Amino acid sequence: MSGHSTAAFDAAEFRKALGSFATGVTIITTRAPDGTPMGLTANSFNSVSLSPPLVLWSLANTSMSLAAFRVAPYWAVHVLATDQEELSARFARRGESKFAGLDIESGVGGVPLLKGCSARFQCRTAFQYEGGDHVIFLGEVLAFDRNEAAPLVFHGGRYAHATRRDPLGVKPRSAYLEGSFGDDFLGYLLGRSHFRMFAQIRRHLEEAHLTDQEFYVLSSLTLKRAMTVRDLDAGMAGVLDENSHRAIKSLVQHGLAREAVAEAGVEGPAYELTDAGREAALRVISAAKAVESQVLERLGAGEAPVLKSLLNRLLGVIDPESAALWDASAESKAPTP
Repeated sequence: MSGHSTAAFDAAEFRKALGSFATGVTIITTRAPDGTPMGLTANSFNSVSLSPPLVLWSLANTSMSLAAFRVAPYWAVHVLATDQEELSARFARRGESKFAGLDIESGVGGVPLLKGCSARFQCRTAFQYEGGDHVIFLGEVLAFDRNEAAPLVFHGGRYAHATRRDPLGVKPRSAYLEGSFGDDFLGYLLGRSHFRMFAQIRRHLEEAHLTDQEFYVLSSLTLKRAMTVRDLDAGMAGVLDENSHRAIKSLVQHGLAREAVAEAGVEGPAYELTDAGREAALRVISAAKAVESQVLERLGAGEAPVLKSLLNRLLGVIDPESAALWDASAESKAPTP
């Protein structure tokens, strides 16, 4: 472990070292003297005392909001939930109408309150202290509320996710055969989860007279106006492989897809959805998303972003080519000149 003494103090390395401590992410709101709502993102929030209930946070001396907070009698701390990363980014930017379009509530002293947070603390300014290049605000908590949403976390200069874990001492269950895998085996967890979730989607495919393979290809064709066989082969490698060719032929036979004109310089045929294919795709994908919504609702608030983030990272590790379909579709999402 490398060290940095105070004699050769490296500010950049000091910042990195401080970043190794994971913190929550908060938005602090108040009203300016003219009534304008103000807010900013901060991860300097901390508890001070339970009795009396006191909390603190700090604001840089260079902040454009400092003058307003200096004279504000009340302010609110919002502990952000894991699905509020975009909100955090919004309030971290300067010169933006941060409250535009937001459904806010009014708190103590008219302080604007954001919704959907893990916790909210409405505070009266108790003390202010000079703290080097920051001003430290200490507040008395007058009211608070919370929910079960997992909190957004900041670590090492980037956003992270927090999620619940089993209590200490809870061990995975194992089969009687020594050396067999337990119920925490990743293959078991992923495999059973896939089959059980897809079983809820399959009935919608049957109503649309689609096989699993045809659904994979049909939904892939929604990513781009026209997709070449090469695009499909790359996207389906290790998933459908040669079965993707049979699936596309079946979709053509049923009038859901048709051969399209490939772009100049592109070898091989290309395929696109017909009007009937687009309608079928939207119908079954909507049904699949409804199933997903129901599953994630039972999982618990705030857990979905964590799960999806981890699965995306896992997919990038075990299947680096998984992005091929999305890369192939990138141009279809580009603005039309």
